Amino acid sequence: MVRTSPPSPIVDVAAALLARIDDLGLQLARRFVDELETYRNENQVPFDTIRTSCTRNLTLMVQHFTTAEPVDPEPPKETGRLRAQQGVPLAETLHAFRIGFEFLWSELVAEARRHPAVTDAVLVDLAAEVWALAGEYSVAVAAAYREMSSELVLQREHERSVLVEALFTGVIADPATLGEATRVLGLPPRGRYVVVAAEVSAAGREALPGIETELRRAQIISAWRLRPDQQIGVLALPANQESTTLATLRKFRARVGMSPPYESLTDTPQALHFARLAVVGLGDHTSGVARFDDNPLGMVVAAAPLEAARMVDLRLHEVLALPHDDRHRLLETLETWFTAGGSAATTGERLYLHANTVRYRLRHIEKLTGRSLTDPAAVRDLGAALQAWKVLATVRADQRL
Repeated sequence: MVRTSPPSPIVDVAAALLARIDDLGLQLARRFVDELETYRNENQVPFDTIRTSCTRNLTLMVQHFTTAEPVDPEPPKETGRLRAQQGVPLAETLHAFRIGFEFLWSELVAEARRHPAVTDAVLVDLAAEVWALAGEYSVAVAAAYREMSSELVLQREHERSVLVEALFTGVIADPATLGEATRVLGLPPRGRYVVVAAEVSAAGREALPGIETELRRAQIISAWRLRPDQQIGVLALPANQESTTLATLRKFRARVGMSPPYESLTDTPQALHFARLAVVGLGDHTSGVARFDDNPLGMVVAAAPLEAARMVDLRLHEVLALPHDDRHRLLETLETWFTAGGSAATTGERLYLHANTVRYRLRHIEKLTGRSLTDPAAVRDLGAALQAWKVLATVRADQRL
């Protein structure tokens, strides 16, 4: 906006204020401390920074009435950025500027009374100029404050993301660094933790959007990291809150694995491994939450696929060598028999077969494997081999995708 040179009586008034600007800056700083709660916190906003900011901004405001130059927005922007960094709320920052302009206006009027050449008409024009300047300053302050706030949020999120990654990779080991990490992440330095891993549907897309907020509502603190294949998080699990955590996770249509609880954050990398194995334990389910402790054998199979494949071949080789349909019938019968507690009648009901047909298939399995289903050791071995075969089949299918 094009400005005209201020009238000479106003220039004289401004010059008189500039002659005692340091004292005016100190007065305004003290008023801020008296009237604004945040500014009374010396640890958050040191008084010297308030006085410096007041003196500098008052100087620029008063100089505005000695020249036709347009407003320089950089000083109020600098104040806005500084207050954002100091954590002063924007509303309080803008309130401070309103107090500052009220102070400026009262000083201009008091000084003008000492200058007979300043008429009422000149004061009216001056008032309009003062509050127009206040508007421009407020816009500049708010814009810079919001810009800095956004930048700080991004910085904090980046810092949190790096620290979470460091927890998962085991980079953080010494107590001092671990303590700083827990402070930034908001995690308690000691307690009971679990790791959660959730498969993402596409790279860069969260499997559990808003999960940190959801858990926080349940008084569960967590920190998360998004990787190309999974969204992973470490949770501080209060006593008796595991069921709440599971219920929250089940709200999402995702494949989710949870580690066993652990007590030291330095064990987070191992817990992540367990959580990922738990996801594998979901088999071909498109969604659900699996805990490592729900199916430890399946998790061990997934962790040692070569050894598990050897066990499967040793116990089920002859069955797996059958044509697909025959193999499927026998394995389905055996699996159902296990879930039916070894009852041929219940197995038949579940498969819509006569109990004698079930018994015939079980005898066929005994013949092929050379193991008797009346022998507890044989039942144990065949059950373990069957479960290992299922887990390995899921792992191989995932690897082909």
